[in-house]
Amino acid sequence: MQDRYAYQTTPPPGGKPGRSAPPSSSRMMASYLSDIELLLEEQRWEQALREAFDLPQIAVALSDLHMQATVDNVQAWCEQWVRHGDEATAAVDSDAHRIVQLVCERADRASLANESAPALALRRLRLHRLQRTRHRGFTAGPLELLGPEAADAAQICTTLVHAARRWYAQSACHDAVVQANLARLAVLR
Repeated sequence: MQDRYAYQTTPPPGGKPGRSAPPSSSRMMASYLSDIELLLEEQRWEQALREAFDLPQIAVALSDLHMQATVDNVQAWCEQWVRHGDEATAAVDSDAHRIVQLVCERADRASLANESAPALALRRLRLHRLQRTRHRGFTAGPLELLGPEAADAAQICTTLVHAARRWYAQSACHDAVVQANLARLAVLR
């Protein structure tokens, strides 16, 4: 349920700056994450990877007042949410360092090297604003049954989706800047 302070950039009465009162949810973000899982289920690896690699850029841009992101900020987000976000997952996922490197290399090669706002990634997110959340929870099953490229794509996408879900649940749903930026994206045409 939405609260009246979820989308403001000033703190609610008695609240900390940069934080909103009760948590808020985003259908746009939930649809984006669910669509990545659906792409994995349909074994559309390349498209799923493209969308998943955008997640750290989207999260960093949504956390910034001007919706900008830098490679350093993307790396810091990955360090916090991919590597150290969930100690149990980080311990099991020995490839977290490799995934962080891949994300940073792609961010460096992408538009972040030339511009400060990840416009294409934010546009993809915005396209999910009117969708209903259809699917949740990709279960890869035994990855060894997939080919090596497919297993790698599934692991990367799943790791990034879990990191984005943790980020949203533990931080972004309470953050007035993120909520205001999501609202701004929702009304852009």
